[in-house]
Amino acid sequence: MKHFKLDLDSDGILLITFDSPGRSMNVLSNDVIAEMQEFTDKIATDDAIKGAVITSGKKAFCAGADLEEMGGNFDAVKELMKTDPEAAKKQLFEGAFQLNKTFRALETCGKPVAAAVNGLALGGGFEIVLACHARFGASDNPSVKFGLPEALIGLLPGAGGTQRLPRLVGLMGASAVLLQGKQLSVSEAQGMGVLQGSAPAADLIDTAKQWVKDNPKAKAPWDADRFKFPGGAPYTPQGYPMFAGASAMVRKESYGNYPAMANILKAVYEGSQVPMDAALRIESRYFCDLLMRPESANMVRSLFLSKQALEKGEARPKGQSKGELKKIAVIGAGFMGAGVAYVSARAGLDVVLIDRDQEAADKGKQFTIDEQNKRLKRGKTTQEKVDAIVNRIEATTDYSKLKDVELVVEAVYENSELKAKITKMAEDVLGDTAVFGSNTSTIPITDLATASSRPDNFIGIHFFSPVHKMMLVEIIKGEKTSDYAISRAIDFVSKIRKVPIVVEDTRGFYANRCVMRYIQEGYNMLSEGVKPALIENGAKMAGMPVGPLSLQDEVAIDLAYKVMQQTKHDLGSQYVEGKGDVIIDKMHSLERFGRKNGKGFYVYEGRTKHLWPELGQFAVDGLQDPQPDVSQIKDRLMYAQAIEAARTMAEGIVHDPREADLGSIFGWGFAPFTGGAISFIDTIGAKHFVKRADELLEAYGPQFQVPQLLRDMAKSGETFYGKFGRIEDGGTYTKSALSKMLEKDVVKLANDMGIKASVDDLKADTIAKILEKQG
Repeated sequence: MKHFKLDLDSDGILLITFDSPGRSMNVLSNDVIAEMQEFTDKIATDDAIKGAVITSGKKAFCAGADLEEMGGNFDAVKELMKTDPEAAKKQLFEGAFQLNKTFRALETCGKPVAAAVNGLALGGGFEIVLACHARFGASDNPSVKFGLPEALIGLLPGAGGTQRLPRLVGLMGASAVLLQGKQLSVSEAQGMGVLQGSAPAADLIDTAKQWVKDNPKAKAPWDADRFKFPGGAPYTPQGYPMFAGASAMVRKESYGNYPAMANILKAVYEGSQVPMDAALRIESRYFCDLLMRPESANMVRSLFLSKQALEKGEARPKGQSKGELKKIAVIGAGFMGAGVAYVSARAGLDVVLIDRDQEAADKGKQFTIDEQNKRLKRGKTTQEKVDAIVNRIEATTDYSKLKDVELVVEAVYENSELKAKITKMAEDVLGDTAVFGSNTSTIPITDLATASSRPDNFIGIHFFSPVHKMMLVEIIKGEKTSDYAISRAIDFVSKIRKVPIVVEDTRGFYANRCVMRYIQEGYNMLSEGVKPALIENGAKMAGMPVGPLSLQDEVAIDLAYKVMQQTKHDLGSQYVEGKGDVIIDKMHSLERFGRKNGKGFYVYEGRTKHLWPELGQFAVDGLQDPQPDVSQIKDRLMYAQAIEAARTMAEGIVHDPREADLGSIFGWGFAPFTGGAISFIDTIGAKHFVKRADELLEAYGPQFQVPQLLRDMAKSGETFYGKFGRIEDGGTYTKSALSKMLEKDVVKLANDMGIKASVDDLKADTIAKILEKQG
């Protein structure tokens, strides 16, 4: 066998070691499933085998299904759907049910099977474990976790998870694992009844083998006579109230936007009323239903496949290789800089944390101490690990400490003059290969790089607040930024376990350009007399985590005021005032800065908050009567963001729709069930999207004007993933995007040869000069 090693001991116990060659993680592929069927048949038919123990030859037990391969299988089904829908549905079900059949065959093989779990067991990996008759975990390995995260990417556990877990631990115990993706430690799993026991890793296999020897006639509890659900099944007087409550709670949290949650509840409810074999078919049916839904396809693509690819550095420029960072510096120990220092130290990097005085630098380091102590109190870490992380940070005012750092993150506030001063002070000390990254949220990197003596190693590294919770980091290329600097920035972001997206230079870059459309549309509606509660609740019903007014409070209103003033200064007469300017001015003058000082668009009282009652003052002509339909609110907020995302693609600011989608979800929380702002447009279809946008344009203003690219796509029936997707995946770059890329290549070549050129002023004679120099 390729994926499993079989070893029969003298007691007739078959040790099955899952260890796929050439992979860091075991996953459930078609080949793996075929081999599982093979060894299951061997267990059932070979009289020399008295039972079996399944374990892993890797650090993790199994990470679940091979979603890339599953996507390829589904593509074939979609093609068949065009010509023979019934045959396609049958093929889809049979493919989905295959894993359930395999695990059920193992469960009913007639001999005891135990799992010795020595590492992470998620998704299908956990479902293998659940299909065994007994389960044991390594008690001395904190990385051993059990979980079913499928709902988080728009799917449901499709290999028995919705049926076996509730039968083991009851409906209440299973709900957080099934619906929220909660992961269980060994002690939690054992306490709930998932595991029969635990043992140190060195004794784990022997412990499992002993159980097999002691239980020669073991069978799953649901295959025994008179089986009852722990705590009562959904149709019993004990179980029904909990199930009815779960349905209402899911609806409250998801607003019906996440079909996976509804399907999980349906599968559990219906499956609980029939024998296991029928229950598994019910589960597969609801699994197939999700595969046919765009929400699930988009979430799998963005939240799993694209995220995984970008985390591994797929945005790295060609010709650059992965590097390893050991020491970085952070200049500016405020909330943002302190957060960068904290995540860097947690990732194992040595950090020099610099501020204007020692008290400010020490305060920045204290953030790490406080955060680690919280984890210590919750039992998430040890004192030894806390000390190691804290000791990696050196808080200082001494710029000479920068001499041996490999990368700098400048995190002072949004002021071009201050950032220029910091750049010069740092570059006086930095080594030749060190990269200088500015954490700016709006100021163009090319402008900031004018203060640098080595603009090729100057780059934007834009974090989102709070740094330790937000997953996205924008890497911004200045006009002269080198591929080497981009690659080193990706090394850094990957090291601290964030998602990097590489974007071209423009004011606001990608995420802030788009999120400001969201907040500004909230201002527009507030000014027009839409009730604040309708604005906020309409946003959440559309799938946004918080409303635009709440988001502005989180970002901080005084920061919005500073950004507005800096933008006015930079753009001068070209600055266009919006309806939100007067609102921000007024809120700033009243010192309503947001959550940070307990008063903004909301009033904050402890852990509770409510809308400030005086927001009606911003309605220019008073409150509308009647108020607009919530569908109108949802469309205005979602389209405003998506149109701006489309503009960035049309302008060549973002080249890859995967980066645009992940940037929208992780940068400002664009409704995850859509797969991101670009998938949102692709799912609606360019033609229908443009039609609706034009209706909003006529009714509400120029923020709904779509770029010409989108109008062209509407006519041709193209999608962003088809047009801008990776060429190796069948996509083709648009002429405009390709031209933009070529322009930048020409500019870079010219500058490298000492010929002054820029994308904004690319003269015809530049090409002639390049050719002349090349002979």
